[in-house]
Amino acid sequence: MIGVVDYGATNITSVIGALRWLGGETRIVGAPGDLAGCEKIILPGVGAFGDGIEKLHQRGLVEPLTCRVMKDRVPLLGICLGAQLIARSSDEGGQHRGLAWINAEVVRLTPDDPTLRLPHVGWNDFEPTRATPLFDGIGDKPLFYYVHSHHIVPDDPTMSTGECDYGERFVAAVQHGNIYAVQFHPEKSQRDGLTVLSNFLKL
Repeated sequence: MIGVVDYGATNITSVIGALRWLGGETRIVGAPGDLAGCEKIILPGVGAFGDGIEKLHQRGLVEPLTCRVMKDRVPLLGICLGAQLIARSSDEGGQHRGLAWINAEVVRLTPDDPTLRLPHVGWNDFEPTRATPLFDGIGDKPLFYYVHSHHIVPDDPTMSTGECDYGERFVAAVQHGNIYAVQFHPEKSQRDGLTVLSNFLKL
């Protein structure tokens, strides 16, 4: 059973649709009790960091999710905003405290090309930086779909599993034990994205 967290700031419909197409059994997690029996958890999301973390608190999901991920070691995949929320803090629209499941900060993209607009929207490259089961079989030059203005900066650079270039190199994926996170949207990234989700189901 894959629990997909719904906190009112997510791209939940497309994520669930992709998982079901792959044969995954899903459950919407909108309240603490919904986490019971979930063998894996996906934390998706679009929008601003401050709004996202506030909505998780409002639904009483922060402590139960932290227990399942950090204590029970349930595999977790964060997507886009969901990937950022697992960090310690973000500077988006002020300073905000995150879930602090990984030692990392979220900062604004600063491309050195003035013609590159923010947010970074559309298809872009991905370069794996170390082996992880999440990217098994994605090929030499995978393309993924991005929608973001901020990115994760881990304290430990070896936590990075992949990078992207948008006027600067930025971390596009991390892994820390049972925690996986990607800045791109696998559910919108066609073949390569479905491969990533399929690999997560197989963990």
